[in-house]
Amino acid sequence: MKFLGNIEAKIDAKARVFVPVAFRKILQSAGQNVLVLRKDIFQDCLVLYPLHVWDDVVDKLRSRLTRWDREQQALFRQFVVDAERLEMDANGRILIPKRYCQMAGITSDVRFIGVEDTIEIWTNNSLEQTLIPAEDFGSRIQALMNDEPQNH
Repeated sequence: MKFLGNIEAKIDAKARVFVPVAFRKILQSAGQNVLVLRKDIFQDCLVLYPLHVWDDVVDKLRSRLTRWDREQQALFRQFVVDAERLEMDANGRILIPKRYCQMAGITSDVRFIGVEDTIEIWTNNSLEQTLIPAEDFGSRIQALMNDEPQNH
């Protein structure tokens, strides 16, 4: 399941928003009506995980941590405490809890960004502030890809 796209949307007064059709079709074809919402660890955006992707992430994190270490258990707890299970309604909408809107500074206009196996929800301003200038982006990608072994 791979999401790709940059789609604008509006959140209504009740904090409901339609999951973009392109993303909804991918979710529905995989039988994924349940999503997990969490604020991103590094950026001021929200991340939607299809339930099976969330389960994989939590399992991977848990496998690297022990329940019997106070700091590691606190780290795990902090990761999962801010997660919320959401279900798309029959029209393909989700209800974003108000506290998540506040965490990400979301008021009405948002962008859904497909990022591999997750979907990010951004405000336009927040997204623009995180993007790398085009010239720097090109240089960084070039350096990264030139370090990769050549496949012929």
